Amino acid sequence: MITKTKKLAGKVAVVTGASKGIGASIAKHLAAEGAAVVVNYASSKKGADAVVNEITKNGGKAIAVQANVAKQADINRLFAKTKRAFGQIDILVNNAGIYEFAPLESVTEEHFQKQFGLNVLSLIRASQAAVKLFGPSGGSIVNISSIVSTLGFPNAAVYSGTKGAVDAITRSLAKELGPRQIRVNAINPGMVETEGVHAAGIAESEMRKQVQAQTPLGRIGQPQDIATAAVFLASPDSAWITGETLTIAGGFH
Repeated sequence: MITKTKKLAGKVAVVTGASKGIGASIAKHLAAEGAAVVVNYASSKKGADAVVNEITKNGGKAIAVQANVAKQADINRLFAKTKRAFGQIDILVNNAGIYEFAPLESVTEEHFQKQFGLNVLSLIRASQAAVKLFGPSGGSIVNISSIVSTLGFPNAAVYSGTKGAVDAITRSLAKELGPRQIRVNAINPGMVETEGVHAAGIAESEMRKQVQAQTPLGRIGQPQDIATAAVFLASPDSAWITGETLTIAGGFH
């Protein structure tokens, strides 16, 4: 019998915002390939614990760590706990993020600061903290961006701006960190069916129907569609890929 070596055996991954949706699926898929995973959550302990339980039940290693990555002190605690539990970091998935839509006349400073604070500044801060714990062989940072960074959607000026920033930061950090063998790439998902999409009423909306109708593959995405790509970008399979943005949207442009 041939035993397949797991792509991420011996690696340690931190996934922010991993208690549900895309983050939870990424955490599970990384663990299935052998990574020890830190499942970060801001408020849903129950969700994070469920992800950890599923991983450990399947023979993987995982811990849940509460940290609101919009706060520097919480980021410090997240990475201190990671170091204490696993000693190192090889993979960081910057998945935590929010979206709020508003027409131009309704945009406020609070609306702007809230989204840029979590979607952009926290991504930089988490990357900063993680890089200190990457070993001499480097590692991989995967930023979860969005197709809104390049596609114009009405009422999404601020959210689109945050994701345009994520794409630009990805390219910049790839150049900066490449000499240290740290690769930085982004995934730009299209509409994905998550708890958040259901909670926002988007799942059954006209917008969803329009997007689905314009998607060549005829459906919106599922979290695992993004998770398998995250595993690829975290693994040696993508050893010569950095500074790229991978659009995963069923052909929707």
